Amino acid sequence: MRDDPGLRFQQIYDEYRPRILRYLTRMVGEGEAEDLTQEVFVKVGRALESFRGDSRLSTWIYQIATHAALDRRRSSIRRRDGSSLPLEDIAETQADGDMRTGESAASSEQRVIRHEMNACIRGIIQALPETYRPVIILSEMEGLKDAEIAEILGLSLQTAKMRLHRARVKLRSELETACDFYRDERNELACDRKNPLITDL
Repeated sequence: MRDDPGLRFQQIYDEYRPRILRYLTRMVGEGEAEDLTQEVFVKVGRALESFRGDSRLSTWIYQIATHAALDRRRSSIRRRDGSSLPLEDIAETQADGDMRTGESAASSEQRVIRHEMNACIRGIIQALPETYRPVIILSEMEGLKDAEIAEILGLSLQTAKMRLHRARVKLRSELETACDFYRDERNELACDRKNPLITDL
């Protein structure tokens, strides 16, 4: 039956699970993303019949995932006595995609440089305030429009745009402070972490 709720949920799960897993990996780290993705889709399944279509289905699912990620981070930080969580493998999805699309000829050295660059960037994103981290990930990594981000985060469009602008300024400042960017021999962007011991020289 076309209206079978179980069939509808399975179609939604198959379509959105890879995106939500990638998003949650960027939000909470690879170690927790798999379990949290399952929790998100349990919530989706339970609430699907009451979904009235007031927003796009993708926006609604991202809302659930964002709330789950922020709740998980807060509880994890409390459990770890304030220590930060690793934001694992933001770049791995990009690197895997590159290899699947035919960039397997890249040398191991170039892959290491790319990995190190993304490790630097994800560490800085990890340290952003909680108000900035989701908007940066949703915009710069998930490619969502400002209006979608506003709806996901429960903000007005103007507030979302302002927060995204401030988050970009903050991220740019932190990157310039922590990283030396340059073009490699293939004219691709790369970076090295600055040595904190020589920043005053």
